Amino acid sequence: MMNSLKKYNFWFVVGSQDLYGEETLKQVDEHTKIMVDGWNKDPNIIGTIVWKPVVRNAKEIKDTIVAANNDENCAGVITWMHTFSPSKMWIPGFKVLNKPLLHVNTQFNRDIPWNEIDMDFMNLNQAAHGDREHGYIIARMRMNQKVISGHWEDENQRKRMGSWMRAAIGAAESNKTRVMRISDNMRDVAVTDGDKVEAAIKLGWTVDHYGVGDIIRMVNEVSDAEIDAQMKEYETHYHIATKNLDAVRYQAKEEVAIEKAMKEFGDYNAFHTNFQDLQELKQLPGLAAQDLERKGYGFAGEGDWKTAAMTRIMKAMTIDKNGGTGFMEDYTYNFDPENGMNMGAHMLEVCPTLAESTPNIEVHDLGIGDREAPARLTFKAKAEPAILVTLVDMGDRFRMICHDVVCQKQEHEMPKLPVAGVLWKPLPDLESSTEAWIYAGGAHHCTISYDLTAEEMRDFAEIMNIEFIHIGKDLDLPSFRRELQYNDLIWKLK
Repeated sequence: MMNSLKKYNFWFVVGSQDLYGEETLKQVDEHTKIMVDGWNKDPNIIGTIVWKPVVRNAKEIKDTIVAANNDENCAGVITWMHTFSPSKMWIPGFKVLNKPLLHVNTQFNRDIPWNEIDMDFMNLNQAAHGDREHGYIIARMRMNQKVISGHWEDENQRKRMGSWMRAAIGAAESNKTRVMRISDNMRDVAVTDGDKVEAAIKLGWTVDHYGVGDIIRMVNEVSDAEIDAQMKEYETHYHIATKNLDAVRYQAKEEVAIEKAMKEFGDYNAFHTNFQDLQELKQLPGLAAQDLERKGYGFAGEGDWKTAAMTRIMKAMTIDKNGGTGFMEDYTYNFDPENGMNMGAHMLEVCPTLAESTPNIEVHDLGIGDREAPARLTFKAKAEPAILVTLVDMGDRFRMICHDVVCQKQEHEMPKLPVAGVLWKPLPDLESSTEAWIYAGGAHHCTISYDLTAEEMRDFAEIMNIEFIHIGKDLDLPSFRRELQYNDLIWKLK
């Protein structure tokens, strides 16, 4: 089956000029066709690179960029200066560019051909100074760009290109993100709220409210046949470890209703619930929310529409992988000085893609929400490196905080806390990383991913023009706090 990320195109636009003659320009096209073919055969290149003829003047450049803008499948533009391409020609095109920009600094040959090098070779292979001219105009125009230098056949260079493509695809998916809000956010909670108008402007999100009554109506219309079909799906993916099948069937009923509502109300791909506003619903959606996450929908609890949207985007960025991405909440600390850790979980709704083995379906009292005991998936998570990503509204901007962690094998059972849990070691350590998270205003909700890296999320944030804060193994708290202070000044000027 074709990797669905391959549907995203990246136009390879190579610059030159008429100065060098048709034979040189013909060689440029020949070389770039070979490069595109080699890139597209490499699994590190997750999108599809589309070859374009060399551009030689301002009109050709602008026409090509306008066409890229109008291609719905184009997720980004990749530029390279095989020869010298005077950068004033690029200004009209760059003024209208609305796609993410990757500037590759490479050359067709890897090594200098010492015995054969002559002026014809130098006229053709001028990236060493052509890309500097190109880089100047991008910097002069204050454009966001990613620069990757290295030989085009080098594996690390291709990995970095693929990594940037993942961020660019995330940006494309961000502009398609539609959150169906079931009720509002949890009463009196600040960090899960935010400016939905600014989210539409800056991130391309549609965030719409629906009353719980809209979902209740859909629940009441679900047929026994639809519930039976959903139960068969559960049997395929999970162990049913309860005799209370009525509770499981009710979750199936809720799942069918919520998915149908998302499709019928407006093709939504993310949603949230709110345990404070269930009205006639008999259970808080638990298993229902978890299985919808497995299918690729974004989700967050307690009305947290920002985390629901980010979970959807990060899932879309990693659809070709199977490590796992899902909604997460900081639950409790292990302050052992020799083994500082944080345990993440949630009442019911942790995504099963994080599980180390097949999850169980169980039914237990919830103790919150004042409804029937809900069915939920319980499991222990994979022991692998991961990132935690949260998006917070700072009033004058959105801030993304990304934290590197190493998830641990959970050796202990929790017989009195039957939830899906993730245990991680924060980098560089529990105390300093937690202080940094709190200084930055990080939320108690986040999206956890085994499949993404901090660099990919930084690239995404830069493409979307939002602030990015990273907490990792090299954290120095005084420097980190100064970075936050500097950012306040910088973003006030933007």
